[in-house]
Amino acid sequence: MSNDQSRDALSDAPIPQKHSAAEVVRSNTPLDIVLWVLAIALLIAASLINQYLPAYWAPASNIWVQIGVVLACIIVALGLIYATHQGKGFVRLLRDARIELRRVTWPTKNETITNSWQVVLVVIVAAVLLWCFDYALSWLVKLIIG
Repeated sequence: MSNDQSRDALSDAPIPQKHSAAEVVRSNTPLDIVLWVLAIALLIAASLINQYLPAYWAPASNIWVQIGVVLACIIVALGLIYATHQGKGFVRLLRDARIELRRVTWPTKNETITNSWQVVLVVIVAAVLLWCFDYALSWLVKLIIG
């Protein structure tokens, strides 16, 4: 077994290392910078549409037109972000996270309830102890100061 491949805990099969978690996304190309600037401009425009667009375009007085234009700006901006190297890396991260979530062993309902009650009990005990400590210190300060 080589050290460059991880093993699956259940089947001891090698896990393909197509994209490692520490993979560095390629640096910004001029096209990426242009796409980011356009995407940010579209997102800023989407936030200002309700205020400024009706003054320049009469159909924008309708709320549904405004909603449509805002959604179109956001969708185009997300598409531009996806076209960058960082956007593709983020989508790859989401896919990998989804795969990892399938491997998680989630607690049962009874385990969750039991652990929740334990946490509540510890918080109550800690609160009472801190209150007692605070009360004792305030009593001591009153005794010293007068």
